[in-house]
Amino acid sequence: MTKLTTIAVDQLQSMQGTKFGISPWVQLSQLMVNQFADITNDHQFIHTDPERAGAETPFGGTIAHGFLTLSQLTQMAESTLPVIKDVRMSINYGFDRIRFITPVRSDARVRAHFTLELAEERTAGEWTLHHDISVEIEHNERPALSAIWITRQYTG
Repeated sequence: MTKLTTIAVDQLQSMQGTKFGISPWVQLSQLMVNQFADITNDHQFIHTDPERAGAETPFGGTIAHGFLTLSQLTQMAESTLPVIKDVRMSINYGFDRIRFITPVRSDARVRAHFTLELAEERTAGEWTLHHDISVEIEHNERPALSAIWITRQYTG
């Protein structure tokens, strides 16, 4: 598990290009996949019907929704990225790019690699951070996804 550190906001620009760490593993269980299907109304058989997915797809069974894998970034970031001193609020601003590279089999474990690519102070007390993210699948050479995640940090 990554040890969380605290950094000052004025350190952000000098840390561009820094790999902040690798998150703990997160298992995407079939139960989680089914619950995500219920919440999003995406009950495509490749996610929710293990027998049919095993017989009719090249995946050998069900796979997690790409958006389920993506949604785990929040918990992975909170357990991995440094705490920025004096940040009172952080918001998700979006993504510059998301690519779902390799399907994640249900019950597989994934973890995220975080690199700070860009840190810009837009206005006094408002920082925009761009993190390059790669989500690794345990025992798989190819990542599940790759993304540039943009967040806004507000200080003061």
